[in-house]
Amino acid sequence: MASIQMVDLKTQYLNIKAEIDAAVIECIGSTAYINGPTVKSFQASLEKYLDVNHVIPCANGTDALQVAMMACGLQPGDEVIVPAFTYVATAEVIALLHLTPIIVDVDPNTFNVTAEIIEQAITPKTKAVVPVHLFGQTADMEPILAVAKKHNLYVIEDTAQAIGSVYTFSDGTKKSAGTIGHIGTTSFFPSKNLGCYGDGGAMFTNDSDLNQKLRSVANHGQSTTQYYHDVVGCNSRLDSIQAAILDIKLKYLDSYDAARNKVADAYDAAFAAIEGIQTPVRAANSTHVFHQYTMRIADGKRDELQKYLGEIGIPARIYYPLPLDEQGAFKASAVIPTPLVTTQQLCKEVLSLPIHTEMKEETLKQIIQGVLSFYKK
Repeated sequence: MASIQMVDLKTQYLNIKAEIDAAVIECIGSTAYINGPTVKSFQASLEKYLDVNHVIPCANGTDALQVAMMACGLQPGDEVIVPAFTYVATAEVIALLHLTPIIVDVDPNTFNVTAEIIEQAITPKTKAVVPVHLFGQTADMEPILAVAKKHNLYVIEDTAQAIGSVYTFSDGTKKSAGTIGHIGTTSFFPSKNLGCYGDGGAMFTNDSDLNQKLRSVANHGQSTTQYYHDVVGCNSRLDSIQAAILDIKLKYLDSYDAARNKVADAYDAAFAAIEGIQTPVRAANSTHVFHQYTMRIADGKRDELQKYLGEIGIPARIYYPLPLDEQGAFKASAVIPTPLVTTQQLCKEVLSLPIHTEMKEETLKQIIQGVLSFYKK
């Protein structure tokens, strides 16, 4: 029997191999390796998919966050609010730009930051907030937007794990994750729901002025005229081959998300009656694209369960074992306005099971049986 993987990228590739190979070969033959037609085609496709005015491709998701903050004109000393329970990149770019990361707690059910938590952390120096749509579900954006408007803050969405998720406002309006705030950012790292075969990222905005600033910053601060540079920028671009791959894979994104939801539904049903497991809570106003299937394991059994599963050939990962405020990189610069009670608990309890688009029924059953057998010991 083949080994179980957290993400099966090889089988996914083999299922669309003919399309991918043809697109890559055509791109190589064109010799338009940087900002070629495939980049423009993918940009247009993603704009249509997300129903957003502007998509600005870039080199990776971390660059997307950095370019977004530079385009907003944030200056050293400005405060940016970020959740403690997230990947390091969200706060890393804040420190790189000599901004001040204000690290806050998250909701115990969705693992996302909330408007109430954000508002408690706002000071006169606060200039932006970065809601992270963690594990595939959009943060509750309507009240976050209201708080941001009240305090004149930029909202930069980190959508690296939630592209394809849809948020519903109280009036019934629907918007894709990443298109709700001033700027959305995403990563096309291979294991993402929409992943390329290398590095890649993008920014989204409906604001024409921000669109121009984002494009300029990502291109050495260049204006519309070549070799004229209005601001200090950086060099961050999505190469044409990766764009060609992403343009193919975008056509399958909805079916990929449906496949992930099918796996998540099976896990939910299997573990619903087990005391000590909290399966992922699905918010009523957001679809879930399950970049990760992350449970909370109570009673201090998380590490024991992970070890047991590993011994029987089932991988399980901990995202994330250490909150941002405890990372050595941020101990000197981060501000923690209130105790991170939920985050501390999540770091001790979360465990993610394999979930991907090519999960076979027998593999799914094997994983479920493995978890159930642990609780029957």
